This record gives sequence, structure tokens and C-alpha cells, in this order.
Amino acid sequence: MTRFMLIATTALLAGCAAFDAPPAPTPIAPAPIAMTPPSSGWTKPPPGYLAGNGGLDATVILGPPPMPDSPRGKAERAQFDETRKLANTSAWSQAIADADLSGKNGMKSFSCAAGVTLSAEATPTLATMLLRMTDDAAKIYQPAKAAYQRPRPPVGNTAPICVPREPWIETDGSYPSGHGLIGWAWASVIAELVPDKASPILARGKAFGDSRIICGVHFQSDIEAGRYLGSALVTRLHDDPAFLADLAKARAEVAASRARGAPTDCGA
Repeated sequence: MTRFMLIATTALLAGCAAFDAPPAPTPIAPAPIAMTPPSSGWTKPPPGYLAGNGGLDATVILGPPPMPDSPRGKAERAQFDETRKLANTSAWSQAIADADLSGKNGMKSFSCAAGVTLSAEATPTLATMLLRMTDDAAKIYQPAKAAYQRPRPPVGNTAPICVPREPWIETDGSYPSGHGLIGWAWASVIAELVPDKASPILARGKAFGDSRIICGVHFQSDIEAGRYLGSALVTRLHDDPAFLADLAKARAEVAASRARGAPTDCGA
């Protein structure tokens, strides 16, 4: 996948959502940036590739989220109420798996989409790359979360969600979604390594973010904002020499893994 395609993807996504929000955020005092665990399986990732946010200011890129009383804000609240009906379904089980940013579940689901075994054992450089990207992602989305302080959908109610109601639910902002960013960024890199499977890989990256809506911990606009930032991150990483060196190693690993055959644990 060329950098032109990445930029084009960003432009395509930008046409998918027009937020009913004021043109500029109301100045508020930023809350402390807390690296809160997004799932019970979370562990601190290795250091990312970029120094700081790599020059990517999410508040400038995104602007504010929809206001609660705007048409979109009301529609997203209704979506949260409606998707609570998905509790204990197969989509709910997938949302639980997608909450894990340790890499294990994500690598398996992307393996099945790519038709190539991707794992810490089969593709160690790629596995480390994806984890390093989660650190880069946090340095981009956490300041925006702190600036906008959008309450998450389950705040103020007892509706079912697919993860435990831990303190971060109340304190970690909803907008933008880190999972939306990371899922799309991971998918973009893996699609570059397996271009003939780009469509199912990118669909898996989209679903990875959408799982957070099913889970009940994000609104739709949070996820879409995360995807914009995911495209921006991957485009920025293509100017980083260390990332490019690892990408070349990962390409060789993926080719070798593919030669050994497709994954065997993907179901029907």
C-alpha cells in the first residue's frame, strides 16, 4: 500500500462523518494524561518510534466531538441503547477479544483476514512493530482525550458493557478512540504487507474499532476520529527510518510465514 493510498484512505474516511459540533473546542483545563489500561489484558507496550506525538496534534486534526444535544449526539446515545441488545451474542464475544491490546487476539484475527499466520513466533518483528505503534498512538490520542473530556457512554447508567466497570470508565475520555486508531493503523500496515488481502484486512481493522461501540465504551464518532488519526500515524511513520527498516524485515517474515501455509484455526 503506497503512501498515496494511505492519504486517499484518510480523505475517503473524512467524507463518512460530519460532526454536529461547534467549529472550535471550548477552552478547558486539560486533565492529567493517565495511561489507563483499556482492558484487563493490557500491558505497557515497548517504546514507540516517534519522539513525542511526532508532530501530530489530534485536536487540530479532529476538532471537537458532537455536542450531547446535537442530532448526532442524540443518535449516538440511541445507538448505545440499541446495541445493549447485543450482550452475550457472538458480536459481544468478538468485542471482548478486540478489547485486548496485548497483541495476541489482534494478531489472530488479522491472521485470519490476511490468510497468513501472524504471531510473536512466526513474525516477531511485525508483532513488536504493532506494539510499538500502540505507544505512538497513545501519545497522539491521550492529549485529545484530556482536552475534550467526553464522558463515555456507560457513565451515569448501569447498562451492560463487555469489559469490567473499572475506574478508567469514569476517568478516561471517550473521544477519540484509541482502539479505533490502533485497529486502523494495524490494518493499514498489515495490508501493506499482504496487499492482495487488503480489503478483508482493512475490514477487520474497521470491525476492530466498531467492537468498541458493541462493547458500549465508545460512541461512533469516537471510533471515526480514531481512524483519521490511525491513517495520520501510519503516514507519519513512513518518514521514520527505524519504522521503515522494521517494515522491510516484517515483509520478509510475512512472506516466509505465508510460504508455510495459511492459518488453521480460523473456523469455517
